[in-house]
Amino acid sequence: MRPVATTKEPRKPAGDEGWREAYDATPERDGVLFSTMSGVENEPLYTPEADAVDYARDLGNPGEFPFTRGVYPSMYRGRLWTMRQFAGFGTALETNERFRYLLEHGQTGLSTAFDMPTLMGYDSDHPRSLGEVGREGVAVDSLEDMETLFAGIPLAEVSTSMTINSPAAILLAFYLCVGEEQGAAREQLRGTIQTDILKEYIAQKEYIFPPKPSMRLVTDMVEFCSVEMPLWHPISISGYHIREAGSTAAQELAFTLADGFTYVEWAIERGLDVDDFAPRLSFFFNAHLDFFEEIAKYRAARRIWARLMRDKYGAKNPRSWLMRFHTQTAGVSLTAQQPEVNVVRTAIEALAGVLGGTQSMHTNSWDEALALPTEDAVRIALRTQQVLAFETGVVNTIDPLGGSYYVEHLTSELERQAYDYFDRIERIGGVVEAIKENFFQAEIADAAFRYQREVESGERVIVGVNRYRSEAEPEVEIHLTDPALERSQVDRVQALRARRDSAAAESALTRLKEGAAQERANLMHPIVEASRAYVTMGEMCDALREVWGTWRETPVF
Repeated sequence: MRPVATTKEPRKPAGDEGWREAYDATPERDGVLFSTMSGVENEPLYTPEADAVDYARDLGNPGEFPFTRGVYPSMYRGRLWTMRQFAGFGTALETNERFRYLLEHGQTGLSTAFDMPTLMGYDSDHPRSLGEVGREGVAVDSLEDMETLFAGIPLAEVSTSMTINSPAAILLAFYLCVGEEQGAAREQLRGTIQTDILKEYIAQKEYIFPPKPSMRLVTDMVEFCSVEMPLWHPISISGYHIREAGSTAAQELAFTLADGFTYVEWAIERGLDVDDFAPRLSFFFNAHLDFFEEIAKYRAARRIWARLMRDKYGAKNPRSWLMRFHTQTAGVSLTAQQPEVNVVRTAIEALAGVLGGTQSMHTNSWDEALALPTEDAVRIALRTQQVLAFETGVVNTIDPLGGSYYVEHLTSELERQAYDYFDRIERIGGVVEAIKENFFQAEIADAAFRYQREVESGERVIVGVNRYRSEAEPEVEIHLTDPALERSQVDRVQALRARRDSAAAESALTRLKEGAAQERANLMHPIVEASRAYVTMGEMCDALREVWGTWRETPVF
């Protein structure tokens, strides 16, 4: 469905003839790309004739349809974005200590990274977990680990984000059980769980089950949260990992929104009213280095989401039209060479997120190209956001770049490219069919190849990598995870199985498998029951593997 608003008059040459003649007489720098990172060709100058922008139709005021200028009337004059630094390593005890450190230094929300075994649905003592426990995030095998992870942190008072997808329903069940143990009702719990399984098939590849049962589980979570956890965001529809895999900004925009609309369609098919769940959907975007393109991407995303939610999916509640999103600076932009320069990259990317109107943000630490961040590096990353918020003045005016000839042109151009992708995906048969056909994977691979070729040729400059290198790199102190933590986590999960009520655990697992074999049973209820019986995450995932099987992708190349 392509709205009339994206149809523009042909763009006229920028500037008057006198300026153009003077410009043409001046040689441009050789060997320089004047296109965006996504390959959008830039004119040397943009004027009122660049695009016919209708203020009411294309921009509107902040907090008003189509929300191009922001989702709230007051934006940061009323409330700053949530500063939510990503944290997770080792065991739950070590990560709990990092959480407390961040909260003491002014962080306003928690964001949890899990290790690879947890992401892939294996307990820490599984043979495939060997060497990976606690390495890239925190190991969470059971409700007991979640209890330790949030010990002393009142869940009724904080907002928590959890980055996990295939086993998302299980981690959400652990979390709400901890909340209940603390005396927090389900309707009090605030936060987001990523859950976005479609982008796993497209980009990150941390999937377990085939697409259809995976989408059934996601829809179960959406239905459960719409009734039981009204303040919780059951999906954070994520373009971040699509961009990290090598996509362009336009691909990140189009593929992320296409995924979002697919979740909407599955929930509507389940029988849910769109206005009962759409207000709790959220998004997660990358903030890369092409400053103006990133800002335009966020503005185009809000506009597309608002129009299609209202006009295609029939949402009546204006809150269903709002695209609220979290931003993380681009991990893929960080360099191991001259890593201190990453502080500059992160600050510029974070500024793009703020000027683009983000609702929450994580800023990467300068040493993350080398290892998990040290506490000092995390503090600098957090201070970067605080400097933007309190020292730069960029929060004093809402959407200060709105009306810029260049930014409005880029916004419309990215919007146009997104609708072109929507048409192509629809012709294939939708997102799930396009995943099976490797459409997304091939498009991203082509974009990544083009970008890498530009870097290797020197047309795309990476400071410290292909230009301005240093002969001697200084020694950098990095965070090291104690290998002994893996053994302690293995002992912990094995001790839990030995002392729990085995009959209750087996009974809960049986009910989970029976529910998975049924078409319409909502699996959140047996998953919560199994969590309370201290069934481990790996055991629950194995039960679902037994019923649903696993997924193997057909290689693109």
